[in-house]
Amino acid sequence: MQQQLWAGVDAGKSAHHCVVIDAGGKRLLSRRVVNDERPLGELIDAVAGLADDASVTWAIDLNHGGAALLIAMLAERDQRLLYIPGRTVHWASGTYRGDGKTDAKDAAIIADQARMRRDLQPLRVGDETAVELRILTSRRTDLGCDRTRAINRLRAQLLEYFPALERAFDLRASKSALILLTGYQTPDSIRRLGETRLAAWLRKNGARTSARVAATAIEAAKTQHTTVTGQQLAAAMVARLAKEVRELDIEIGEIDAMIEQRFRRHRHAETILSMPGFGVLLGAEFIAATGGDMTAFDSVDRLAGVAGLAPVPRDSGRVSGNLKRPRRYDRRLLRACYLAAQVALVHDPISRTFYQRKRAEGKTHTQAVIALARRRLNVLWAMLRTGTPYRPQIRVVAA
Repeated sequence: MQQQLWAGVDAGKSAHHCVVIDAGGKRLLSRRVVNDERPLGELIDAVAGLADDASVTWAIDLNHGGAALLIAMLAERDQRLLYIPGRTVHWASGTYRGDGKTDAKDAAIIADQARMRRDLQPLRVGDETAVELRILTSRRTDLGCDRTRAINRLRAQLLEYFPALERAFDLRASKSALILLTGYQTPDSIRRLGETRLAAWLRKNGARTSARVAATAIEAAKTQHTTVTGQQLAAAMVARLAKEVRELDIEIGEIDAMIEQRFRRHRHAETILSMPGFGVLLGAEFIAATGGDMTAFDSVDRLAGVAGLAPVPRDSGRVSGNLKRPRRYDRRLLRACYLAAQVALVHDPISRTFYQRKRAEGKTHTQAVIALARRRLNVLWAMLRTGTPYRPQIRVVAA
């Protein structure tokens, strides 16, 4: 029988710690290595030297970030690599002797968990397009959060000295209002300019609804003649924030174009887009979260578990059938499936019928959408496995 070794890696930003154990749990190697190509290559060679005729299974607690270089090097050398989430390592550490925490102990726990457990999934490096989509969708999420924070700060600042103007526009959706705030932010400056000249200035600076925005701003300015203390500095902050939001909008548009370009060249793009509810952005999120390879999951049930769409039992004693949402799941994948289901129940008759049936059974809106997302995942799984686009069921009514 071939011997087996397990190499556990506690990954960090600047350095990793690796512990290698045998079938009996005996430590054969414990080493800290700098997160650079040469030291990592020497570590892989050292572990291979320990193996001789034995096979080595690597396990790591990160699947991107600081561990990306090591993962790529292991993939190049066709090494089997398992992924153990950091939270799993944290909870498992409580079952080992001692309360101390060191990188060496964590690496040993990772190796030992890989030795004992049979439910760990191999870590697969996604294809080039999937990795690029993960990078781009993560950046877009960050930009969206930055834009929301900037809009909230802008509204709060404007509310302090010019509440009528803050109330007059939906700054989240009105680009023309943002253009206005980059040039004019106070009641007196807007009144002094006048509606005609303000509309011309807005039109010159690219505002599409210049006349309506100018009329609305003038109307708001006429309701306030009091100057609030600190108004000039607050107005300057509003102008800065408005410019920041406009710059974020430009960058988000550029990122969206890059996402669409890469998504449409993926082999699953057309199949995913044929599914009601999935557009370019949600489809890109789905590919980024799954790696674009359905063979990485043993079954659709496994994929549903990763997405947080499969309930888990919380039974104890006489209590049975108590199903709850899982605590550990891929939130980005759940978000993509959930939002796609919400869009589908509005535009797709089949999805809407399923949703209404769940509501009639007493499910809440959220529960019904999750149930719909789970059902749609079954369909999408089959579509991607066979490369078949979505075809809605057509009911034939007898004459």
